[in-house]
Amino acid sequence: MEPGIAATAATMTTYFILAFAVFALVYFGYGIIRGYGGPIGRLEDLNGQTIPVDIVAFRNLVDPAEEAYLRGHLSAGEFRRIQRKRILAAASYVHSAATNASVLLRVGQAARSSADPQVAAAARELVENALQVRVYSIYVAAKLYLAALLPGSSVSLSRVIDQYQNLTETLARVTRLQSPTMTSRIASVV
Repeated sequence: MEPGIAATAATMTTYFILAFAVFALVYFGYGIIRGYGGPIGRLEDLNGQTIPVDIVAFRNLVDPAEEAYLRGHLSAGEFRRIQRKRILAAASYVHSAATNASVLLRVGQAARSSADPQVAAAARELVENALQVRVYSIYVAAKLYLAALLPGSSVSLSRVIDQYQNLTETLARVTRLQSPTMTSRIASVV
């Protein structure tokens, strides 16, 4: 192959890969921001669409003191094996939080049009919090999967847990404003 043709083929391949990457980023970015599925007009519609996240168990799973304890009491090989499982479990929690944020984003989008200004304001905050959780969850999930390959690396998850807890508290406020009798029931599904 002639040098000019090889350079042209390499340039075309680079442009193709770059175009594909931009397309994928726009496609997935739009899904992240918008959320998946249609609007959820009623709080009752949350049933079966969310995955309960045990925040206390999640915090314990990623507690640095717990990691230090395991590191000190297990052999290096056993620690890496256990830590990899803990990291993958944490990634599962992060995925559940991102999924729930997508659903709650749709709840907030529907409630923003409420005639009650308190509900509309709380709904705007819910949308904002849901977007933050979704975007940050993707970033954290990528870091977790990398950490699963390299178990010696550490990933701080306190921010995503705090953001998710803030999101659920905002949902509770929206629920109290819209349908006070459902507050405890809604809190148990996210």
